[in-house]
Amino acid sequence: GERPAASVVPAGQAHRESLCRGSGVRQNRPIDLVFIIDSSRSVRRAEFEKAKEFLQDMVDSLEIGSDATRVGLVNYASTVQIEFLLKTYFQKSSLKQALARVEPLASGTMTGMAIKTAMEKAFTAEAGARVSSVNIAKVAIIVTDGRPQDNVEEVAAAARASGIEIYAVGVDRADMMSLRLMASPPHDEHVFYVETYGVIEKLTSKFRETLCGKDDDNGSLALIVTKTHWCVSNQTLRCFFSGLDPCAQGHSCQHICVNNDYSYYCKCHAGYVLNQDKRTCSRSDPCARGHNCEQICINSDDSYICSCRVGYVLNADKKTCSHLDTCVEENDCQHVCVKNGNSYLCMCHEGYILNADKKTCSPSWTSSITTQRRVKLKYILKVRCERYNGQTANSPDSLPLIS
Repeated sequence: GERPAASVVPAGQAHRESLCRGSGVRQNRPIDLVFIIDSSRSVRRAEFEKAKEFLQDMVDSLEIGSDATRVGLVNYASTVQIEFLLKTYFQKSSLKQALARVEPLASGTMTGMAIKTAMEKAFTAEAGARVSSVNIAKVAIIVTDGRPQDNVEEVAAAARASGIEIYAVGVDRADMMSLRLMASPPHDEHVFYVETYGVIEKLTSKFRETLCGKDDDNGSLALIVTKTHWCVSNQTLRCFFSGLDPCAQGHSCQHICVNNDYSYYCKCHAGYVLNQDKRTCSRSDPCARGHNCEQICINSDDSYICSCRVGYVLNADKKTCSHLDTCVEENDCQHVCVKNGNSYLCMCHEGYILNADKKTCSPSWTSSITTQRRVKLKYILKVRCERYNGQTANSPDSLPLIS
């Protein structure tokens, strides 16, 4: 079907029309309102100016004063800076001028740190915040265009637990999953989107009527604006994502993003499994899931192979192991190989002895010939040779020993 026009029909419209329309300035319930603005490098200068115009329009639509709505501003990127507190300005003109003077910071998108700073420093009595009651709400509007680079889930949960209701608004390529982690349930009433900062002013009337019509809650309210999709309210706030590719809008999946209606879920490449955070992936461990290896299981992509300990060989079934016959395998014994546990020993045939290298063998008779016998043998041989040549042999004692 056709995508609905970007108009707003807020929840509970009928009983709020007299309260929210026709009077110029809305006589809303007093609010402690803190804007939390992402001014990281991904937000272009012109876009940042549009975001500030949106905040100024919001201020125009509310009753500002010490006993009405108070406004503070937290500016953030890789660092967090409180521009002004709830107790700083009580006049609409000076407040809008202060918003216009805000300058962008730098790179980085530390949204979690910004929420924590707002909760711990901007919504305090010292900063001008009033005690939460059915008559006074606390509101934080967070404008960001990117995926948080820190943990937002835990700090947002802490903020909600402290009584702060969180609304998340996405702009352009914001991470929808992060928006849902930050926002209060139900998400279809607390997550907003615009395609660009150029049309962010469309949200002004939405939040104006949301805030001025908030007469049945106690505690606090926080509104987070980041980069994601235009929602059209109808009884309860419902989002229309006709033709939307949530994955293309930005996601937090480490490997694969899969579209799922107006949201997405993450998958992993082959050989990996999805971690408990449902976003990141780790190498799969098939061995840990169970195997039939007798001795050693080795992971191999999304499967496994079996191996054996030292001294064993893998059998033909590729699962079980048998003792390794080291002598059957290649050995360097000259004569006889004898198994010795996981190794082997070399031995010699009868009539031979093992040499010092423990591998080769020599005839045993050579070792039994004494030095004296070798001397005499050498002498006899020499005598025979000299007789043959007509020479006289020397005394055997004068002959050198055979080495």
